[in-house]
Amino acid sequence: MLSRKQRFYLFKLLSLFSVVRGYNILMITLAQYLASIYILAPDWPLRKVVFDLNLFLIVTASALVIAAGYIINNFYDAEKDLINKPVKSMLDRLVSQRFKLTTYFILNFVAIIAASYISFRAVFFFSAYIFGIWFYSHKLKRIPFLGNFVSATLAITPFFAVFVYYKNFDPVIFVHALFLFLLILSREMIKDLENMAGDMAQNYRTIPILYGSTVSKTIITLLVLLTLIPALLLIRFFDIGYMYLYFWASIVLLVLFIILLWRSTGKKHYVWLHNILKFIIIVGVFSILLINVDLVLNRIL
Repeated sequence: MLSRKQRFYLFKLLSLFSVVRGYNILMITLAQYLASIYILAPDWPLRKVVFDLNLFLIVTASALVIAAGYIINNFYDAEKDLINKPVKSMLDRLVSQRFKLTTYFILNFVAIIAASYISFRAVFFFSAYIFGIWFYSHKLKRIPFLGNFVSATLAITPFFAVFVYYKNFDPVIFVHALFLFLLILSREMIKDLENMAGDMAQNYRTIPILYGSTVSKTIITLLVLLTLIPALLLIRFFDIGYMYLYFWASIVLLVLFIILLWRSTGKKHYVWLHNILKFIIIVGVFSILLINVDLVLNRIL
């Protein structure tokens, strides 16, 4: 049995894990490595990719900056989250705002130290990334559509860092990136519908608040239809192995998503739609393995 003090620290640890969304960071880390092995450096020996110190530092710095970004976003959204996410908000409040800010600065500092072992350009890149996340959380997220666009851009930035490192300019990478970007942007737009109550209370100027849910649904529908284009391009023109099964399944789910979107009337429905897009993104990470199911075995050591 844990003592009261041990339970207290355990709950604080879970609270911090909730604030930094540790599960998201684990998925992003996995996605960066899988993308490196299967898409960005498919001809490199497996050991060279997995044990590449520079790649490890890039992934580590990305994880630290993203964790810090979640903290600063949580800091600015504390009052809004009390309305939109009351249960999660109560768990998050087990960690004081002062401790969150201290952790925010420590994580960013360690990220820059990690980047400094790579190159000066890496330091500049991650410094700009840190500033971009702060500026988005502090100012840009309140601007309709621009906030959504910047949020989606920041979400795929860690993959851009790995892409630049490998200097791989194959068109298939840009098409994959476009598919992911449009999915994330659609998800950001759905979150605005989902969080209307808290956004309205805190005077956030989101599209559904300014122009109504019908306009917001129309924009989301257009974004989802645009998402089908890179999916079809990847199926038709690129060698993606068995991953084509994932993209066909995604197309079916996205068509279903559009139908459900126009039938949705409340937060409960929007949460389901949000989860559909999240499911497609998460399954997409593991589906990278389908590009070549024998690749790892053939490239061991």
